[in-house]
Amino acid sequence: MKLSSNRSIINWVVILVSFIIVSLILWNTYRFFQKFKDEERIKMENFSEAQRELVKTQDLDGNMSELPLKIIQSNTTTPMIIEDSKGVFQSNNVEIRTENNQQYLKKLSEKFAKENTPIQVIYNGEVLSTFYYGNSDLLNKLKYYPLALVLIFVLFSGLIYFFYQSSRVASQNKLWTAMAKETAHQIGTPLSSLIGWAELLKNENVNSSYIEEINNDIKRLETITERFSKIGSIPQLTPTDIVQATKNSVLYLEARSSQMISFHSKLLDGSVLIDLNTALYSWTIENLIKNSIDAMKGKGDLNIVMEDTSHEVYILISDTGQGLSKKQFKTIFETGFTTKKRGWGLGLSLAKRIIEQYHDGKIKVLSSELGKGTTFQITLKKSI
Repeated sequence: MKLSSNRSIINWVVILVSFIIVSLILWNTYRFFQKFKDEERIKMENFSEAQRELVKTQDLDGNMSELPLKIIQSNTTTPMIIEDSKGVFQSNNVEIRTENNQQYLKKLSEKFAKENTPIQVIYNGEVLSTFYYGNSDLLNKLKYYPLALVLIFVLFSGLIYFFYQSSRVASQNKLWTAMAKETAHQIGTPLSSLIGWAELLKNENVNSSYIEEINNDIKRLETITERFSKIGSIPQLTPTDIVQATKNSVLYLEARSSQMISFHSKLLDGSVLIDLNTALYSWTIENLIKNSIDAMKGKGDLNIVMEDTSHEVYILISDTGQGLSKKQFKTIFETGFTTKKRGWGLGLSLAKRIIEQYHDGKIKVLSSELGKGTTFQITLKKSI
């Protein structure tokens, strides 16, 4: 218990440290982005000042100064549009994709104005031109860098979680497999003795009906041993009449259940072949029926109905028990989930594994209502 608590604390510490590191990276990236954006603003203000100086020197001596002109022409990265006092647009680092370039540049300047505040070039109280500029390619890439970082972090976290879950599930599977095989081994010894004692009782002229019932229970123990021995290995599936297999499981439990439980079976007529492992399938049916009996607290109606289509068979098991809430529809199949005071919550988890992993079928809570009962549905494919 203490070891589990320490692991939980370590996990939370790792998560917290990772969150702090990512937050710091994102914050520093944001600050760098803003700083780079401010530098581009300063650069554009220098361009506008250069143009103002260009006009000023031209007014004073009639010649253009080379320095301001070089400053304006030095911009090779930032997309820029200049609107003069007559409303004529000129561009730099802008790809023109239409023949009507003035209309295109006007719309683009409106877009740039939303990204960055335009800069006016004023000389002698007159607005000579207006600079519109967008974000450079580098700035645009930098803008999406935090999103890429978050995505990488999420993917990395998902990978770690998947690895952790896979390791945990693998460890659990090894534990359950070892326990199951050891249980099968332990049952085997007294089972052999019981078979011997049954043979001795036959020779003592004991009532044959008693011997028959003992033999039935011995067969039952053999079936249970077979079930446990198959856990952890791939079971062999053979074409089997699912109607008869279901009937046998229901009759066995009906004979050993309280008379206050009313069994009602409506199975299919004739035989229907399913690729089945009979021992594991009967285990599933019995788990569902026992679960329903527990939900009804030993008193109520139990309905077993079979339906089919051209490709599938449906087995529906309904009870008049306490029912489930919507949020329990999926969690009820998780290992360890139980609503009983006693039990480890393995029955429905095993049923799900047997049907979905071993038989490529489906099992689910078809419907349930609190205080009225629950219906489970098993779906299996017919043999080709």
